[in-house]
Amino acid sequence: MGSMFRSEEVVLVQLFLPTSAAYTCVSQLGELGLVEFRDLNASVSAFQRRFVGDVRRCEELEKTFLFLQEEVRRAGQVLSRPEGRLPAPPPRDLLRIQEETDRLVQELRDVRGNQQSLQVQLHQLRLHAAVLGQGHSPPVSSSPGRRGGSRGAGGARPPSGRGAHAASRLPVGSHPHRWALGKDPPAPAPRGPAPGPESQLCGRCRGALQGRRPRTPALEGLSWLPYRQLPGDRTTARGPRDGRAFDVDDLPHLLLGRADRAEDPQDHGLLPLPHLSVRGARGGPPRGPAAGAAAEPRAAGGGRWGPGRTPRTAAPLLLLTPTPRRPQVLGETERFLSQVLARVQQLLPPWQVQIRKMKAVYLALNQCSMSATHKCLIAEGWCAARDLPTLQQALQDSSSEAGVSAVVHRIPCRDMPPTLIRTNCFTASFQGIVDAYGVGRYQEVNPAPYTIITFPFLFAVMFGDVGHGLLMFLFALAMVLTENRPAVKSAQNEIWQTFFSGRYLLLLMGLFSVYTGFIYNECFSRATAIFSSGWSVAAMATQSDWSDAFLAQHPLLALDPNVSGVFLGPYPFGIDPIWSLAVNHLSFLNSFKMKMSVILGVTHMTFGVVLGVFNHVHFGQWHRLLLETLPELVFLLGLFGYLVFLIVYKWLQDYAARAASASSILIHFINMFLFSRSPTNQPLFHGQEAVQSALVILALVMVPVLLLGTPLFLHWRHRSRSQRGPAGRQPDEDKSGILDSSDASVAGWGPDEEKAGCPEDGEEAEFVLSEVLMHQAIHTIEFCLGCISNTASYLRLWALSLAHAQLSEVLWAMVMRSGLGLGRKLGVAAVALVPIFAAFAVLTVAILLVMEGLSAFLHALRLHWVEFQNKFYSGTGYKLSPFTFASEEG
Repeated sequence: MGSMFRSEEVVLVQLFLPTSAAYTCVSQLGELGLVEFRDLNASVSAFQRRFVGDVRRCEELEKTFLFLQEEVRRAGQVLSRPEGRLPAPPPRDLLRIQEETDRLVQELRDVRGNQQSLQVQLHQLRLHAAVLGQGHSPPVSSSPGRRGGSRGAGGARPPSGRGAHAASRLPVGSHPHRWALGKDPPAPAPRGPAPGPESQLCGRCRGALQGRRPRTPALEGLSWLPYRQLPGDRTTARGPRDGRAFDVDDLPHLLLGRADRAEDPQDHGLLPLPHLSVRGARGGPPRGPAAGAAAEPRAAGGGRWGPGRTPRTAAPLLLLTPTPRRPQVLGETERFLSQVLARVQQLLPPWQVQIRKMKAVYLALNQCSMSATHKCLIAEGWCAARDLPTLQQALQDSSSEAGVSAVVHRIPCRDMPPTLIRTNCFTASFQGIVDAYGVGRYQEVNPAPYTIITFPFLFAVMFGDVGHGLLMFLFALAMVLTENRPAVKSAQNEIWQTFFSGRYLLLLMGLFSVYTGFIYNECFSRATAIFSSGWSVAAMATQSDWSDAFLAQHPLLALDPNVSGVFLGPYPFGIDPIWSLAVNHLSFLNSFKMKMSVILGVTHMTFGVVLGVFNHVHFGQWHRLLLETLPELVFLLGLFGYLVFLIVYKWLQDYAARAASASSILIHFINMFLFSRSPTNQPLFHGQEAVQSALVILALVMVPVLLLGTPLFLHWRHRSRSQRGPAGRQPDEDKSGILDSSDASVAGWGPDEEKAGCPEDGEEAEFVLSEVLMHQAIHTIEFCLGCISNTASYLRLWALSLAHAQLSEVLWAMVMRSGLGLGRKLGVAAVALVPIFAAFAVLTVAILLVMEGLSAFLHALRLHWVEFQNKFYSGTGYKLSPFTFASEEG
């Protein structure tokens, strides 16, 4: 069979790789994705393997790449995907990539540090100027009669509390943010006469208090500390003994509480206040950072501080003098930072892919063992038999430069090989449904090809509606037509990725739903008259006594098929549209869909049992055809196949003339197991009771055959082999012996324990009859009871089909029918139907397409997993996972 119907042949190969070309060979195998390596160093710790140092270097580089990626993201830029396929770099390029990466990291850190330092210095200079500009504004006169060290013209102390805070607020129309942005502080408005000598006994500093809560008490407590004379301060030495002064060094801690941060989000972007030392003075020189600016050479054409300027008025200008240069330096720094980030954007994506590939190569090399001569590495792995020539050619091309060619050859193995089933974009979603239940054993029958037809069809039986199926089909068709667009492929939405990966499954589900919708004759719950109806109301009216009085007394009229010309024949395709007008429409569909579900269920299960025949023939288990498959078919068809026969036979009979005496299939089926008959239920055919009794007896006889046949045969074969010894064993018995031995721990090939195990090292595995009998008893009970429960389980096709039809009918009656009637009454049908149709469309998509579609999908999934696949499919294998770079490139 082809690879889709059964897994491909997979063999165990041994590779001899020269040490100088081992990296190149494994890198080439990663590009091709042909071999799944086996770990030959399972007993060796990961930290003691040969290439652990190279793996660590790659991991360190990956950490560095994360830092660079974060810097790019911080700058608001995005890394692009590398174009083309990048090979794994040679080992010598690792040092070059590491050096260039370290250089980029150092440049980024230096530029970032310089940028932040320049920003902080620029803001601090502007804040210095703003604070000093507030310091030499004219003082506000105080009321006389108050004592204090800082007195105005009248000798009054500045008031405390809110008065003090109000006295130091900014001029109208100003804001500290403007000064923080580098704008010149506004000149204070003159208030009264110029201050005299006594008014300069105290210096003032204006500012704004910002933060979560006011800190005026802290500032007042700081400002009215006892005055202490500074050494060498002649100005303050001549002040009054009870004068007050304060130091502003701790204002950033008190006012903002965040002196260690360059930006406070609660203070609208203001930086911490600069560290100043402002003392009560009589025009003395400024201290702190302002002192350096004040100590500049005197301006040309004036005195020491310039013409007509005092030290306090010249300090802000000296601070702001170098400010215009700093934005230029800051701009150059940012431009250089952009250049570094551009280099990172260009180099980082290919480096990430190459380092991931290099790390994967070294991890694969760590699974290889070193030869005794230390001249080559020995690797083992699984490979498809059809890929062996490609593998050999790839190894020869990769090791040609080393002078010694790599060698690959097959080695025998008793372990169960992995399963390899090649898929494409169409079959991948159906194979995913099968693999979700379990990966098939090596070379057992694959249900996926048959699922391509049966899954959409069973879904459509529960979702049959022409309109709903057409919407699903168009949605899937749009995804299929746009599948090659990069924007569609690279979408990151998880729900969209789920739909996109199953687009071909949705396409067939919608197409089959349209087909079953035509059979049900339903389009958004409305029937369509594609062909002429097989019932004639006119013939019934002309040949009956339907007078006006009769019609007035009988609101419901029945069409009698026995009247000539009333029933003209069956509808050409599907359900006759006249049934949508009948009051017994639901009863008719109930009977039809229930019988249809039983027929589909028994057919589906029988097909699953027949597929098991191909497994027995392929593995050489001929005894299972007679001792398992045949009893299963007799039991299933003798009971439930007979039920299907009764349904079809009754459909083919004409009960128009004797509808009242029609037989009940359900009563016949119950009497079949009771070996009885009902006088009121007439048999369908002559000799029905004898046939039913014979079928029940035959089905009961198959139960002990199914229970004891296989264990007794295996026991007899085991005894005969023990008597003959290893020499009398036939060569073709190895394949079947792999599956028939009783010890599952040896190889694990079988679907269950009695089918698993194999001889190892020339010794026959131990056969335990009790274990085989136990597992065969479980299989027998599961199958016999499962025939009953599984047949009943297929009635979900009937239930969900009726539920979908009734939901469609309710939605139409409550939304569209009410809207059409409302529009006709008001005469504004065109306007009223717009929102009504919008609501109908939204509810149709949300309830009938999404919710009902998901429900039907899950039920169809259950029917395939439990009722169909367990008849022949074990799902106890494991996938072939070749070493490939596909994930690293993504």
